[in-house]
Amino acid sequence: MITNRDQLIDALANNSSRIIFDKVSIASQTANSFCSMWRATGQPGQGSIPAVAAICNNNTIGCVGFNQQTAPATSYLGLLEAISSNSAMTFELHDRLMHMGGLNGTLTTAQTVGIDLSTNLGTDNLEARKGDTNYSDVQWWLEWYTATGATVVNITVNVTYNDGTVGNLSTFSLAATRPASHMLPLNGYIPAAQSGKYIRAVNSITLSATTGVVGSFGVTATRYRGALALPMANVRWSADWAGLGLTNIINNSCLFAILLTSTTSSGTLRATGKIIHG
Repeated sequence: MITNRDQLIDALANNSSRIIFDKVSIASQTANSFCSMWRATGQPGQGSIPAVAAICNNNTIGCVGFNQQTAPATSYLGLLEAISSNSAMTFELHDRLMHMGGLNGTLTTAQTVGIDLSTNLGTDNLEARKGDTNYSDVQWWLEWYTATGATVVNITVNVTYNDGTVGNLSTFSLAATRPASHMLPLNGYIPAAQSGKYIRAVNSITLSATTGVVGSFGVTATRYRGALALPMANVRWSADWAGLGLTNIINNSCLFAILLTSTTSSGTLRATGKIIHG
């Protein structure tokens, strides 16, 4: 483990894995919303559209790979630098824990999601990657792979909480024509009656009506690892280990980028950095 500044400086110079993102712009986004770069072409390669629920790891195509460490050595987020062709963006680095896709925008019966972190903790280091034992570090999303239709519908999400109880998140409206790569965070829809609980599984999703287009969307569970503000277009911005909090990057992590957009496209993303080891 890195325990002092000299070890940190040495790791930055001599013992690190490179973070490289070089992604094309994704069009037809909604301004001031989250956009997944999972399906953007470029480097790393385009991630696949998942079918049934699956665990993601450092070998999953679409993520940034890094040198796996043998305990007690570990890895930390030491540096992030990024440029975007759009202004007023935020670049977030997440560990993609589990995902699934293939949900249908025209079905009005309950559609099975089947992502349960608690039953997979012994695989791909998921126990450590998920963070706190109460699942409070896990972020849950709806993620679109192909656009659904223009009809506005209500959506009900059935979940299992960290204490094992099952219930629905607060029903919310799904706006018209959610585009491919759109991400909608779910954690904020935990109802007041369940305050203090956290989501450990998403069981099913039910639409109140058809959106008019089948499309393809799914549920993704992630853990936030770090972020970088990009307030001006075509200017390199950076944050070092101190600004990033020297975040622990755990073995098997599936690192990918999410952008908080300011316009109707993601803009091109070019980012680099270092995962340091020691």
